[in-house]
Amino acid sequence: MSGFTLSDLREIMRASAGVDEGVDLDGDIAGVEFADLGYDSLAVLELAGQVGRRYGLRIPDDAVAEMPTPGHAVEFINTRLAVQEA
Repeated sequence: MSGFTLSDLREIMRASAGVDEGVDLDGDIAGVEFADLGYDSLAVLELAGQVGRRYGLRIPDDAVAEMPTPGHAVEFINTRLAVQEA
């Protein structure tokens, strides 16, 4: 696997329920807090659930605290995928 990218996350974010159409996901969002992108903790949980289903990855609910930004989420997910593949 080539790894999980910010583009992969953007695709899932766009498909998520409750996405504010006024939010520009094409810009440099890696360091922007999910809350500033219009995602509350419940939306991030749903996002993590979608990632988990798509990639066969278990992401615990408390991991949302470790993913405050899309950049952190990509890093967290890649770490979990690397462990899963090992």
